Amino acid sequence: MTLRVYNTLTRQKELFEPVRPGKVGMYLCGPTVYKSPHIGHMVGPVIFDAVKRYLAYKGYEVTWVTNITDVDDKLIDAAKRLNTTMEDLAEKHTQEYFQCLGLLGISSIDRFPRASEHIAEIVQMCQELIDRGHAYAAGGNVWFDVTRDPDYGKLSHRKVEEQASGLRDLEGEGKRHPADFALWKAAKPGEPQWDSPWGPGRPGWHIECSVMSTKYLGATFDIHGGGMDLMFPHHENELAQSESATGQPFVRYWMHNGLTKVRTKSKSGEWKTEDIHETTGNAAQVRVRDLVDRLGPELIRYLLLGSHYRSPIEFSDEALAAAKKGLAALYRVFERVERLTGKPMTEKVDDMDRAAPALLESEAHGPFAKGVLGLKMKFLETMDDDFNTAGAIGVLHELANEINGFVQRNDVERLKPPELIAGVHAAAHTMRNLGVLLGLFAAPAGPEVGGPAGDRGDGALTNKLMDLFIKLRQEARAQKNFALADRIRNGLAEAGVALEDRPDGTGWRKA
Repeated sequence: MTLRVYNTLTRQKELFEPVRPGKVGMYLCGPTVYKSPHIGHMVGPVIFDAVKRYLAYKGYEVTWVTNITDVDDKLIDAAKRLNTTMEDLAEKHTQEYFQCLGLLGISSIDRFPRASEHIAEIVQMCQELIDRGHAYAAGGNVWFDVTRDPDYGKLSHRKVEEQASGLRDLEGEGKRHPADFALWKAAKPGEPQWDSPWGPGRPGWHIECSVMSTKYLGATFDIHGGGMDLMFPHHENELAQSESATGQPFVRYWMHNGLTKVRTKSKSGEWKTEDIHETTGNAAQVRVRDLVDRLGPELIRYLLLGSHYRSPIEFSDEALAAAKKGLAALYRVFERVERLTGKPMTEKVDDMDRAAPALLESEAHGPFAKGVLGLKMKFLETMDDDFNTAGAIGVLHELANEINGFVQRNDVERLKPPELIAGVHAAAHTMRNLGVLLGLFAAPAGPEVGGPAGDRGDGALTNKLMDLFIKLRQEARAQKNFALADRIRNGLAEAGVALEDRPDGTGWRKA
């Protein structure tokens, strides 16, 4: 299936055809670094990391740029409040942002340009817009003239007369129209400033992204991403000023991800759901580092990719519990296969069509092998349909069910036929290889399980203690002391440990 992408600009899915054949330029709006990163700051990077991985799988050479907004009103205000400099505060939170990306395994971003390092280019674009009649200087400010752009509002589908709401720049000397927005802001006493033809000042918010994206990706590039909350005014203004400056289309495909909603309980005991980018309450304190320490990076990624990127993502205890259950079900397949083969699932193995070709020709088991390859094609078709990661994760679960069913129907764990074990091994690696395209399965299988055939636990002592409990329970059952056997199982369950009776013995896992 050919890749199709939903374009916010046209409100429809379109065939993906990059500006330069075989190459993709992708820009994602990064954070304004005036506070520590919260989970909302990671949604875009996780989504577009999966997008880049999939595009690379399809053979594209992808350049991904994510900016750092280190010059902004919010930064200036926060620095004053904390009695520090804008530069020091920005550097502190920029490093925190980098650390959080690393914790979540996002290492595929190629450039992190900072606004403060591109002042000369920003001044140059402002001058070009003035020269072309799309901007005007007044009182040390430079304003973009929305009335000179007949297409203004085409991204958000808002008319110029509706633009006064939602703007950061609602006042300023010499502004002609309420919707005109600042390209350059005259310096106020005590604020950071740079020299310009219009006097000392600093860049406006929107012009920063226009300059940095076009500098590294060209006047026209392929994908511009960001949250739905950025569509207006930020992306609308980026689009208007960029095309007015270059006279060329700015972006081919605008991709906007849904907002993160956090469900929290108020002091009165009532539950409420908040958009994380708007709130200043408890939801805003869902910091990435705390979540990674508590939940682990893979569960967070699984949760964020478990919704279609254009849909809202709810961050709640219920959603986390469902994600944990779903991710554990996939890992149980890997654990099962490791017990059968004695080999770690972390080693690189080809998909079913290459690793077990004999099974495809088998009259008895060919349907299983072909079913696995059919689900692989379904996964790829799902991703080709606007990077539907939620649907792709659903296919991974279909693969898990197919593998488990095949093992049970053919009594593979008891009989251990080499040909079928090889097929199951190849099927599980097919599932793992597809998950890796989403950035999943980076950890070894079964980090919290133990039992026979080399299952891993939390250390030698834990394994020895669990072996003792399992043997005591087996002895109790052999002596028909089922009350004691049940007490052992139930006591372990209360302690957060689940026993699993398998054909090759009893294993255990953290519940």
